[in-house]
Amino acid sequence: VIPSKFKNTDYLTIDGHGETETCIMGHFNGKEFRKISQIMYPHSVGLFYGTITDFLGFKPDNDEWKTMALASYSKNNKYLKIFKRLYKLTPKGFELNLSYFDFYLFDKKPNFFNNKLVEILGKPRSKNSRLEKKHFDIAYALQKSFEEIVIHLLKITKRLSNKSSNICLSGGAAMNCVFNGVLDTKYKIYKNVYIPPWPDDLGVSLGANLLLNYKIKKKLNKNKKIMNAYLGPCYTNKEIESTLKKYNLIYSKPKNLYSTVAKKISEQKLTGWFQDRMEFSHRALGNRSILADPRYANTKDVINKAVKYRENFRPFAPSVLGEKACEIFEINKGKKIEYMEKAVIVRKNWKKKIPAVTHVDGTARVQTVFRDTNLKFYKLIDEFYQLTGVPVLVNTSFNLNGEPIVENPSDAIRTFYTCGLDVLVLGDYIIEK
Repeated sequence: VIPSKFKNTDYLTIDGHGETETCIMGHFNGKEFRKISQIMYPHSVGLFYGTITDFLGFKPDNDEWKTMALASYSKNNKYLKIFKRLYKLTPKGFELNLSYFDFYLFDKKPNFFNNKLVEILGKPRSKNSRLEKKHFDIAYALQKSFEEIVIHLLKITKRLSNKSSNICLSGGAAMNCVFNGVLDTKYKIYKNVYIPPWPDDLGVSLGANLLLNYKIKKKLNKNKKIMNAYLGPCYTNKEIESTLKKYNLIYSKPKNLYSTVAKKISEQKLTGWFQDRMEFSHRALGNRSILADPRYANTKDVINKAVKYRENFRPFAPSVLGEKACEIFEINKGKKIEYMEKAVIVRKNWKKKIPAVTHVDGTARVQTVFRDTNLKFYKLIDEFYQLTGVPVLVNTSFNLNGEPIVENPSDAIRTFYTCGLDVLVLGDYIIEK
């Protein structure tokens, strides 16, 4: 709520669970927070999603984004009707039919689901087994059920509050970028929607800090330094060069870093990009990123084979110049989606131009990049645009599958030499293989 800068706003948290609540509906009038209603554990939209993630052979509380990606490969199917047995909407929110779930017995049961769920959905998928049409269909039914539940909760929040055209979404389930994308277009319950770059447990420490500061000072913290995603460690060029010399590496320092790197990316060279403060987010937003050319359909496969080693059904995200975003994606002019928090539709005339970031359903989890939020990344994308006519780069996190995002220059160098990256940019310096 505080980072949103709304003077008044409703808010909704959608999570696995907190201490006792799984969802909280409320209103902030500029002076005080007022809880309107809540959903109590074990009735949880987050754990509902986690249960089906578990059923599909992925790790619950970890791989929900894989389930979300699967959903895009299906359309209306028989499982939509079957899923109606798993939950019901109520005047106060929703209730799960707990007879199908075991997540609340996690200390005694091996899975989030039980045999009764297996009876209606069939045999669960085992880890690493081949994905079948059935699995895509189940994921789609889950995504649509999630959408129905959360829209219902938003309508309740709006009705009970009726004081704001603004809404702040938080909780781990607020990272569902497919749902977030349709919230502005398909459903217009609120005029303005804010989702922070750290809506899940990652943001708890920052939220506690902001809330305590607000309670002590009785006013909103307007410190712009903490109202973004770039809050992690930073390394100077002097520190970077010292590390390069320590490992006796051959490196260069070009006069125009941005044009040099943009040209290499346009030559289809996979590039590790390490700049300034690390992102305080699950997503790489241009400071600890692997970058590539979006104009080639095989780019996704090249990245997966060389670096990410991840499932080929999962899409990669585009980072686009903010001023050009509305020309390429179906969003309003000047719209900011700075944290990859929404999947939006790629315009028809651009789908073939940027196939590497266009998902099977014609959407992309976009990041709009503006000068005032990340100047260096903006300059690089702009140089690529001047060179190719495409103001977009493929942007994925700088890490190997199963490892955390690189934090320091040594991390970046080790990752660079243990995968198929072609170029590493550390501050003002470049290393090539």
